[in-house]
Amino acid sequence: MAGLIGKKIGMTSMFSEEGKNIPCTIIEAGPCTVTQIKTKETDGYDAVQISFDEQKESRLSKALLGHYKKAKAAPSKKLAEVTFDSEVSLGDSLNVDSFVEGEFVTVTGTSKGKGFQGVVKRHGFAGVGDATHGQHNRMRAPGSIGAASYPARVFKGMRMAGQMGNARVKVENLQIMKVMNEKNIMIVKGAVPGSKNSYVIIEK
Repeated sequence: MAGLIGKKIGMTSMFSEEGKNIPCTIIEAGPCTVTQIKTKETDGYDAVQISFDEQKESRLSKALLGHYKKAKAAPSKKLAEVTFDSEVSLGDSLNVDSFVEGEFVTVTGTSKGKGFQGVVKRHGFAGVGDATHGQHNRMRAPGSIGAASYPARVFKGMRMAGQMGNARVKVENLQIMKVMNEKNIMIVKGAVPGSKNSYVIIEK
């Protein structure tokens, strides 16, 4: 298994051999630098910490600067942990060339925050759909949420209005349509979570 940190550039479309127009997402994947190698002996689990997107030294704490200097890596904006089957060393540079066209990847990111939303938008409730006996404010209301004198409570997990989006989302089995090694660009089939210029983690 291998992974990279990337940045969502935006969306485009490509045509398949059958002439079908396929929506795709453009991701700037890497180059990433190995900043720490975690092992079961020292950390309790195996993982590789990688960094992406260079940052000014003045914007980082001294502790974090020391962490980067130990790895002989440039300060960066984003750190993440991934797993690797192959051997990697501290300070190694990882590029998009570790992925090939046609294979499937898992992309993890933070979805767009949509604020406080009602049940129609948040959970797909149908709403009333038509006017009711003169009531003007029931079209998108959730309706009754209780049962009866038993159980005399609202069950946990009841679908109601609330905060929507701004959550960690993982999308699996996205096919790589194109890899441009010279530009560190990867184009995957379908949509990935997050807004433009948001960070994502790509794993295979």
